[in-house]
Amino acid sequence: MIDHKHLIFQPAEILLPAGNLRKWSVIACDQFTSDGEYWTEVERIVGDAPSALRLMLPEYYLGRNDEAERMAHISETMLQYLNSDVFQAYHDSLIYVERTLSSGKVRCGLVGVIDLEAFDYSDQTNAPIRASEHTVEDRLPPRVRVRMNASIEMPHIMLFFDDPEHQLMKLAASSAEDTVYDFDLMGGGGHIRGARICGDSAWLLAEEASGSGDFRFAVGDGNHSLAAARNCWLEQKRSLPEKEWARHPARYALVELVNIHDPGVSFEPIHRVVFQTDTKHWFSAAAERLCDPNGRPLAFLCGTESRTIPVKGNAIGEVIEHAEQFCKWYCAQYGGTLDYIHGDDETRYLSQPDGCCGILFPKMKKAELFHSVAQTGPFPKKSFSIGLGTDKRYYLECRKIK
Repeated sequence: MIDHKHLIFQPAEILLPAGNLRKWSVIACDQFTSDGEYWTEVERIVGDAPSALRLMLPEYYLGRNDEAERMAHISETMLQYLNSDVFQAYHDSLIYVERTLSSGKVRCGLVGVIDLEAFDYSDQTNAPIRASEHTVEDRLPPRVRVRMNASIEMPHIMLFFDDPEHQLMKLAASSAEDTVYDFDLMGGGGHIRGARICGDSAWLLAEEASGSGDFRFAVGDGNHSLAAARNCWLEQKRSLPEKEWARHPARYALVELVNIHDPGVSFEPIHRVVFQTDTKHWFSAAAERLCDPNGRPLAFLCGTESRTIPVKGNAIGEVIEHAEQFCKWYCAQYGGTLDYIHGDDETRYLSQPDGCCGILFPKMKKAELFHSVAQTGPFPKKSFSIGLGTDKRYYLECRKIK
């Protein structure tokens, strides 16, 4: 008999829209944050149809005059959808997902709920679910406001687990039963197919996924949304009798588990470029403050010049942290503007003009993520990107949290 109370990953009552899935499913709120044309096109595609677009606030609209109005409308629409025929409920279920990305690769996932009591985003934690990047506290309040008033949650949260032999996803694929969705995503998001796993099969798979050990899952995407969910639960918990804690819906958050060794998962480094600075002094200061004979070598760029400086630290997260702190210190002391750049060629190009310098970080090996987080805590913000923007998770599955 499985002791359901102690599993950190569990099946749930999952809600799926019964209507046009392509109009329903939209990309995560933290994508295309400066691209108004993208969200205008999403509005055009959705039209008046029921859509996840009406249940979330794209970050493109944060800070605008109508932000409060949009948030109020989200809460009203959630109740409207719940009280109509928008959703079909799948009880006691997990969803096995196959997502065909823009590259043609297929990324597999497993949707269920995690126990927020098992998650901690602080830098020093032994929790089984941990953040992979530092949580920026200033980004939490809008998400907390939305969730506290929400009756429905939708995940764009992706949790990584470390399974080089792909045993869990093989088991999930063999346990999957009826296909519950199969369609092309809007906006170049590729194709997605989901199949239900239910009953005893779902609980046995959840037990396998929950596993054992101190560090089971690392947040790969949606860290701030998961942090907001945790904060909301801890706030609600204060006003609840202890006997209600174990099964209260707000204690759990809907997520997708993805094997970090999945061929559809790619890590791309996010480099650093400092503009409007004294390049000779920059090189001198970097060599003085960062150089460690036993450290990991990084390429420092300026124009056509490149120097390799060994930076203190063995875990890649520690190396990035030292370089990040150096950049911030240098700009504060001597002037300059720090930016975060995707792509080796783009970084080299931006480092060429007079007064510009860059640091190229190595491509992280997949096995390094868990090791680095366990050794030195979460990575600095903007350390790496998981694939292209259009490959990020789209909103699809929902769950009642009130």
